[in-house]
Amino acid sequence: MKLKNILLGFLLVGFLWSCQEKMEEKPPVKAEKKFEYIADQFADIKVLRYQIPGFDELTLKEKELVYYMTQAGLAGRDIMWDQNYRHNLEIRDALENIYTTYNGDKTTKDWLAFQEYLKRVWFSNGIHHHYSNDKIKPNFKADFLTYLLKETDTKLEGEAFDVIFNDEDAKKVNKKKGVDNVASSAINFYGPTITDADVDAFYKTAYKGPEGRPIEAGLNSTLVRENGKLVEKVWKSGGLYGSAIDEVIKWLEKAKGVAENEKQAKTLGLLIDYYKTGDLNIWDQYCISWATSTEGNIDWINGFIEVYNDPKGYRGSYESIIQVKDFEMSKQMAVLSENAQWFEDNAPLMDSHKKSDVVGVSYKTINVAGEAGDASPSTPIGVNLPNNNWIRQEHGSKSVSLGNIINAYNNAGGSGRLHEFAYDEEEIELEEKYGQLADKLHTALHEVIGHASGLINPGVGQPKETLKNYASTMEEGRADLVGLYYLMDPKLQELGLVDDWQAVGKAAYDGYIRNGLITQLVRIELGNDIEEDHMVNRQWVSAWVYEKGKADNVIEKIEKDGKTYYNINDYKKLRELFGELLREAQRIKSEGDFKAAQDLVEGYGVKVDQALHAQVLDRNQQFKSAPYSGFVNPVLVPETNEAGEIVDVKVIQPDSFEQQMLDYSSKHSFLE
Repeated sequence: MKLKNILLGFLLVGFLWSCQEKMEEKPPVKAEKKFEYIADQFADIKVLRYQIPGFDELTLKEKELVYYMTQAGLAGRDIMWDQNYRHNLEIRDALENIYTTYNGDKTTKDWLAFQEYLKRVWFSNGIHHHYSNDKIKPNFKADFLTYLLKETDTKLEGEAFDVIFNDEDAKKVNKKKGVDNVASSAINFYGPTITDADVDAFYKTAYKGPEGRPIEAGLNSTLVRENGKLVEKVWKSGGLYGSAIDEVIKWLEKAKGVAENEKQAKTLGLLIDYYKTGDLNIWDQYCISWATSTEGNIDWINGFIEVYNDPKGYRGSYESIIQVKDFEMSKQMAVLSENAQWFEDNAPLMDSHKKSDVVGVSYKTINVAGEAGDASPSTPIGVNLPNNNWIRQEHGSKSVSLGNIINAYNNAGGSGRLHEFAYDEEEIELEEKYGQLADKLHTALHEVIGHASGLINPGVGQPKETLKNYASTMEEGRADLVGLYYLMDPKLQELGLVDDWQAVGKAAYDGYIRNGLITQLVRIELGNDIEEDHMVNRQWVSAWVYEKGKADNVIEKIEKDGKTYYNINDYKKLRELFGELLREAQRIKSEGDFKAAQDLVEGYGVKVDQALHAQVLDRNQQFKSAPYSGFVNPVLVPETNEAGEIVDVKVIQPDSFEQQMLDYSSKHSFLE
């Protein structure tokens, strides 16, 4: 699972549903040395650069391993594009050919609009917005694109051309209540005639693995109808996406040859076998080996992993993150893993929903060396994997914080929005002094304790089966609540993680409520509901505690100078409310209570106060900083001797976002 960012800050994250949320701006910290973090800004997007601390200190063998794994990740990049929408690659190829060959006037309003549209498509890995899932609307007309196609001798016609401008396939992922979620989603995980009912019927009888140890059914396949029968087209060598997967395998084989130890080599071998066969039983073997492979300085995430893009929660989007260990920060944060059982024992859950033995929760800070697919350009700031619940319970999991990504966010941010949306100077001072630490701890607690906590009752199915389209947002909210409950606990100071647990807790609570009820609204268009799972969970958590605390004025809604603020009056009572909601969220998961999940999410998490939304958007217009951020990746360049052997690997920063996107299309397009 992955953790994302909107004004949340330092470290949230990705798991049983890897919290893949991405970070938003925080007041900047002083950079250790001058580095150009901002690479580009356009539309609602800011593109940043990141460094790889410690890379030069790696051994040659370790550098080779990092290089081979980044190449493996990039080899599968186009899989993500095709997964996102069936016409994405055709559209991208046409737009890029126009961009690189057009010799006309490049100062006109229409050309600048075309250029911005292409950048937005690059950033989202397709024609649907990376966060809202809405189709990106070009600010130029169809006849201008027709003109560009003719001028550059580029072909794009039929549905692939029309869909750029019409109302078809308007939503990449549609999880709204009351619609056929599969049929109304443009995501390319299902054949054109597949419906919700088809998916439910297929997986009711499909192979689910050994008793008590279910596979992640459907994780690596497209469900289609052939000759009237539902069948899975498996993503594997020799199968769907086979040409790209073969290239991934080629680089994984090279990586295996320079593995740091035998366990790591075995783990890579299992990943290769999985890609060759598509066998989800082998995927489980790989996940166990990966989760228990903790020696070495290099690690990775690679595969079809997060299921957020599937409205039914089965299919995983392709992603890759290559990791170099940050030794000092990992040592500081390991204390949470070592005390995981204490947190479980003291959680406000029903005793029957608590684990008696929390297994193998490892947590470390890493520095990213390269990302691809679902993790790029918009990246998580933390990840907790594997997602299969029984593996996590029996063999443990890995939680990581992406340290250099967080550092780049912090150095490229600003404090304007904080001063606009915080109620008073006390709230601002708490955020500026403790906000980044509070967010860092919330992410760690969310990932290490939150996603690892709680038991599903015997005989109750996995959340994707019981809670269906609400499974992801319920899990993210539950993990958030674990973090929120413990952020106001003196145990954190006892463990040496904070110097003033009350101040850190207050800053965390202020930031969460401010974001959940106000500031995250800058990310959606006026009139829209909230749909992205993490945004939904932040609102249902915040709105529920606000409503339940009204009688005691726990959180006060204040109108001042025509502006709305939410001010916390009673932090102790708010913590009790977070505990009550955590207890209920765990009960819903443990019992598979779909109706309760639906009532909670639909009642508190989806609908937006339109008057407040209009006000927030108006107040936000003064800020030039884009609400969404992502990254270009450093380029790893091998240096070889006369025999062709790698003697070193250098890190080079890309000059621009468009340069990297065009370079990737030129060098890493392997789908036939």
